[in-house]
Amino acid sequence: MDFNPIDIVLHLDVYLDMLVTNYGAWIYAILFMVIFCETGLVVMPFLPGDSLLFIAGAVAAGGGMDPVLLAGLLMLAAILGDSTNYIIGRTAGEKLFSNPDSKIFRRDYLQQTHDFYDKHGGKTVTLARFLPIIRTFAPFVAGVGRMPYPRFFAFSVLGTILWVGGLVTLGYFFGNVPFIKKNLSLLVVGIILLSLVPMIIGMVRNRLAGSNSKAESR
Repeated sequence: MDFNPIDIVLHLDVYLDMLVTNYGAWIYAILFMVIFCETGLVVMPFLPGDSLLFIAGAVAAGGGMDPVLLAGLLMLAAILGDSTNYIIGRTAGEKLFSNPDSKIFRRDYLQQTHDFYDKHGGKTVTLARFLPIIRTFAPFVAGVGRMPYPRFFAFSVLGTILWVGGLVTLGYFFGNVPFIKKNLSLLVVGIILLSLVPMIIGMVRNRLAGSNSKAESR
């Protein structure tokens, strides 16, 4: 079987079934590490978190895994990943801004990050769970912005319960419905595109706002 990234994403159910067959209980550790790496390592935002959770729930419904154990371990992985990413941002992230001549990591950007997380950090951490790429960077930025850890942790747990619990549950109850199972590849693509919509809208709004600002300044 050709293990290319696109094929893996589009046929996660096939690969997960194969992993369950070949590795048995080790599948829990494999999925734990995937979710931990996506949320905990700022260099791995490309991992397929949303579709993986849904498909894992569907595989659990077919008897491949215990759904309660699965959801519990993946919630733990996401919470630990978030906290690890936060700690990295808090301890090492500010060093990025130590060069006063940097055009990218400027001190005023750091202050703006602090101010933003003081005002909007809670909902950002929670909602970021549902946004690929952003959910990988949000904990890191929260650490850089020195959001109080107890507050960060509380919203991280809330977002994790909604994200992991919601998608695994949906996969468990609907992933093996004949129509959905037959069109699973299309559903995976739909999940990916749907999760990208808010980020795309935000980028468009920022670009339009930038264009309007330039027009007004002329």
